Amino acid sequence: MKPSSVPPFTELIKDCHRSAVHLEMRDVYGVASEADDFAEWQARGRISPESVERRRAWMDLVRETVGRGVTMRRARVVSMPASEYIRYEHAGTYLNVEAGEQIRWLPRRDAATLALPGADLWLLDDRLIRFGHFSGDGASAGHELNEDPEVIKFCANAFEAVWERATPHERFKV
Repeated sequence: MKPSSVPPFTELIKDCHRSAVHLEMRDVYGVASEADDFAEWQARGRISPESVERRRAWMDLVRETVGRGVTMRRARVVSMPASEYIRYEHAGTYLNVEAGEQIRWLPRRDAATLALPGADLWLLDDRLIRFGHFSGDGASAGHELNEDPEVIKFCANAFEAVWERATPHERFKV
C-alpha cells in the first residue's frame, strides 16, 4: 500500500483482537507532535503535567485496546549510553505502562546477533505490519502496510527475539 493511503494507527488498532507489538530501533525521533514535550523535558528534566495531558489520547487508546483484551507490547532497541531523546522516552514510559502497555528495552550491543527488519514496525494480530519510515534526523517519512506472510513471520520472530533478551521497563536504567 502506498504510504499516502495508509490509514491512521487509531483505525488499524480498532480491528486488532489479540496482540499489537511495536518494535522501535532508532536512537532519535524528530516527530513534530513530540517537539514541545521533548523541549519541556530538556528544560525541566522531568515530564510535565502539560506533557501528560498531551499524551492523554494515546493513553486512552491503549486503555481501550487493552480493555478489549488486546495485549500491547513495545520493545525498544537502543544504543548505550542512551541518547538524550532515549532518556526523554524512558522518563515518560511510565505513562505507557500505567495505561497498559508492556515495555522492554534492549541495548543495541545485545541485539548484534539478531536478524532485525530495517524499519520500526507495528505488528497487529500476526496478520498486518505497519512499517514506520523515518528520515536521517528522525522525522516521519510515512508508513507502509505489509501483509506478506513471509515478512510477517520474519518480523514476528525478530520482535520475539528482542523481547526475550530485553529488560522490562521498571528494571532498565538509562
